[in-house]
Amino acid sequence: MVNIGNSWDEILREEFQKDYYIRLRRFLISEYNSKTIYPDMNHIFSAFKETAYEDVKAVILGQDPYHEPGQAHGMAFSVLPGVPQPPSLVNIFKELQEDLGIEPPPRDYGYLMKWAKEGVLLLNTCLTVREHKANSHKGQGWELFTDRVIEKLSAREKPMVFILWGNNARNKRAMIDGRKHLILEGPHPSPLSAYSGFFGGDYFSRTNDFLMRNDIKPIDWRIDGTTEDN
Repeated sequence: MVNIGNSWDEILREEFQKDYYIRLRRFLISEYNSKTIYPDMNHIFSAFKETAYEDVKAVILGQDPYHEPGQAHGMAFSVLPGVPQPPSLVNIFKELQEDLGIEPPPRDYGYLMKWAKEGVLLLNTCLTVREHKANSHKGQGWELFTDRVIEKLSAREKPMVFILWGNNARNKRAMIDGRKHLILEGPHPSPLSAYSGFFGGDYFSRTNDFLMRNDIKPIDWRIDGTTEDN
């Protein structure tokens, strides 16, 4: 049984007991026993552990975890300290600089824990992936699970911002109550698509503008690459 350690446990309790999730769990046991899968099984739910349901101010929704060694640790777009920033994260920091003038951290630092502690749920549509094979766990049940997560967040009375990057994330738009929450969307920040409309989205300033209009403390997006970000 999954134990997240905060309010998500009760919110998702029934989901973890559904047939599709039990099938997904069997699939994952087989995958982890026979292949190299990211993230490590103990970090699949890191995003939920670090940002409780009631603390979410913004959701950044991506595709699936990084699929190269040492990168994924259960929080979308984030890598552990000392791991070089993947190209998608380089582009995210570039957009942040253009939007808010925030200098990016050193290239060997892309740990987004500070964002998680600020109330940013760093979520992917699929939570696991095979080494070297993007989208390799697509269609195994994770999409149903993250559909439910998005629906639960959308049902929350307190407003939040949903930032949807890439087609897999943008497909969740219909599940979000746009009358209550702000929906921001754009192409995936990958170099393959970032220049097709990702840049110039002003996602960070628009998020904070919305939060402040709703009397919610804005997010401090600064990450300077020190132990204070941990």
